[in-house]
Amino acid sequence: MSAQIEVRRTPWWARIAVALAGLLVLVLVFGRIHLLPGLPDPFAERTKDRSGPVLLKSIQDMHRYEGASGNFEVVVDLQKDAKYLPDVVHGKRTLYVGAGSVDAYVDLGSVGEDAVQVSDDRKTATIRLPHAALERPSLDPKRSYVVSQERGLFDRVGDFFGSDTGNMQQLGILASQKIEDAARRTELTARAETNTRSMLQGMLASLGFTRVDVTFGPPGRASSSPSAPASR
Repeated sequence: MSAQIEVRRTPWWARIAVALAGLLVLVLVFGRIHLLPGLPDPFAERTKDRSGPVLLKSIQDMHRYEGASGNFEVVVDLQKDAKYLPDVVHGKRTLYVGAGSVDAYVDLGSVGEDAVQVSDDRKTATIRLPHAALERPSLDPKRSYVVSQERGLFDRVGDFFGSDTGNMQQLGILASQKIEDAARRTELTARAETNTRSMLQGMLASLGFTRVDVTFGPPGRASSSPSAPASR
């Protein structure tokens, strides 16, 4: 008695499903690597700006003269690791270039009435101003970027399911702090005072003053900054 082999045929609907799935895979693969001319890339990204209108929150009157500005650039090397795990498992090291500027200004709004003295013949003026100060650093997002980033296995998985916004914010804050510390060691404030003095001397010279003495410091204290007659 001969053995009979029962052959089960795949249902027609299953064969159609498999064929459609295979066709979809081919379309995605060939479309992705652009082997089929004219076929649109299904992975192509489109950017849509759905932002709302800009709201004006407040307006402030400025009484500052920006006398100087410095441009800075710093390379931040930030490393995070676990105490008992190797870096290949859990750790992150990022090289970040932070570029920004710091402005030096003289606050003219805090000048009192007794800070300006004018001679009777209106030819000589003496002005005492507060020392120049530094604005907060302003990072330029177009010139700041991540150079490289090394991540452990756990960090890669975490970044895949989450975002890296916190790390980028920390890098920006750290870069701003380093730029601010560097600006304090420069001559930005001295340059701002020199330029402010030149501006005031030129402006008052156009009004007929022949001598304009501009000093910086608290009231009642002599300043070491030299004064000069106004140039015509």
